[in-house]
Amino acid sequence: MNDAPQSSKSRGSNRPAVDPVTLSVLWGRLLSVAEEMGSTLRRTAFSEAVREGDDFSTGLFDRHGRLVAQGNFTPGHTGAMPYVVMTVLDFFPPETLRPGDSIFVNDSRIGSGHFPDCFMVTPAFDDGRLIGFACNTAHHVDVGGPHPGSQEVRGVSEAVQEGLRIRPIKLIREGEFEPDLLRLILGNVRFPDKVRGDLQAQRNANHVGGRRLVGLHREYGTDLIEGVIEEILEHSEKRMRDRIRELPDGTYTFEDFMDDHGPGSDPIRFHVEVTIKGDGLLIDFSGSSDQVPAGINCYINYTRAYSTFAAKIMSEALVPQNHGSAKPLQAIAREGSYFNAVYPAPSGGRSANPQRIFEVVVGALAPIVPEKAIAAFSHFSNPNVGGMDDRTGENFLYYDMIFGGLGAQSRRDGIEGLSPVMNCTNIPVEILEARNPIRIRHLGFIADSAGAGKFRGGCGVRKDVELLNSSASLCNLGDRHVHQPFGLFGGKPGRLAETILNSDDGAIALGSKETRMLKKGDVVSWRLSGAGGYGDPGERDPAEIEEDLADGFITEEGAKRDYGYNASKRAD
Repeated sequence: MNDAPQSSKSRGSNRPAVDPVTLSVLWGRLLSVAEEMGSTLRRTAFSEAVREGDDFSTGLFDRHGRLVAQGNFTPGHTGAMPYVVMTVLDFFPPETLRPGDSIFVNDSRIGSGHFPDCFMVTPAFDDGRLIGFACNTAHHVDVGGPHPGSQEVRGVSEAVQEGLRIRPIKLIREGEFEPDLLRLILGNVRFPDKVRGDLQAQRNANHVGGRRLVGLHREYGTDLIEGVIEEILEHSEKRMRDRIRELPDGTYTFEDFMDDHGPGSDPIRFHVEVTIKGDGLLIDFSGSSDQVPAGINCYINYTRAYSTFAAKIMSEALVPQNHGSAKPLQAIAREGSYFNAVYPAPSGGRSANPQRIFEVVVGALAPIVPEKAIAAFSHFSNPNVGGMDDRTGENFLYYDMIFGGLGAQSRRDGIEGLSPVMNCTNIPVEILEARNPIRIRHLGFIADSAGAGKFRGGCGVRKDVELLNSSASLCNLGDRHVHQPFGLFGGKPGRLAETILNSDDGAIALGSKETRMLKKGDVVSWRLSGAGGYGDPGERDPAEIEEDLADGFITEEGAKRDYGYNASKRAD
């Protein structure tokens, strides 16, 4: 959410003063443009990831390439977007751009950390004058590489194995795709129709954003619009600095561990130091593990995106997300570390990282802002199951996003079935079954999985999927099979996750990042971890325990074990 900034007097001789009503109205209009770009992208997209999963983001930038407003979408995209626009303008200076141009890029370091995230930057012109930029990113369901979905972790040792790497190119001229470039892209992906459709949806979104921005300039005048933008950016920066200044100076540390980077590998250390000094905040991941020879590393833009998002939430969540509010926040990591990987480090499965990045930053700041802290989440699961569909003779990809529970907070339980941090959505069962040779056998919450506390964590989710095809390959992408989601201030950790393959050979436990061939009749059971609790379980309200029993979130045995509550002896 974004609060409207308050007006201030003109700070420059050529800058018009903006009254509070006008400022509020125009700020709302700018936000609405970014949101309309998102609805356009969603409604015209072809893939399940974008159309149903909301795995995309949008933003508006001024003519200087500064972020002004963003849609309420995923932080990994929105946080990386300003760096993408700056880099694109290095490759294509404003004077080289023309109406109808669009720049396309998916390079992991330039973008948001892996090749499936494809950015499109489109300049907006009013009577030949550059007035700003519309930008969006969408997660494409396939960009080539060894496994359908382009997110394999194990067995990938360098980025060139992961599919198409596209540095900034002018993919669209005068509103139309360059046919040679489009043919090159579509000839190297497994699902050309979906990729083409999503590329067209990205063009549509930026077209709408550019037209709306031109409309605002013509309705109110460029001088006023640019004056409002300056007011927004200055106010956002001031408010963010004021909130940081209220926090005690010092360096605060926290660490946690990811299971591994594939079966048999070592845990990955997530170590953060957060330093507050005056009105600035520095997040340093340099003490973390080195980059690994597997497709899961973080490039620096992705590290910046989620770590500064966490710091913003813990200091002032309602400040608008823009160039101004970002200035007091800085995120770094030593080059060659897991969080500042150096090309050609592979990173296709880097979507396993964002929740943990957020959690360790929150863990570091929890002692000084306990009222805003949140315990560790269920770790989401992002499996990719693909192969050749026996019915059609064409490629299929079961791409899913399975979300468990949120961590508990100082005044409330964790919530079940929501997307922690990422702000994506669950893809409906009906869509997944209609598009793929699979059947969903079970979908529900896992009793007694949540971390106990005065406020309990959200429950884990179980999803069982049967393969109806003769064969397919599974690329598992999850975590918390080894290291439990932590609780805070006496809250207990959530139960560990597990992935179980049920086949003719019996039940087999799979690693959280394992790749495995499946055959017809196999049922994969994803059982997500429970989220961490907050506060002493002995302080939990008995009425809340009774409600959890009634809802099936805990069993009588769990109530006795975790809370010392004997349900069989409760009063009628």
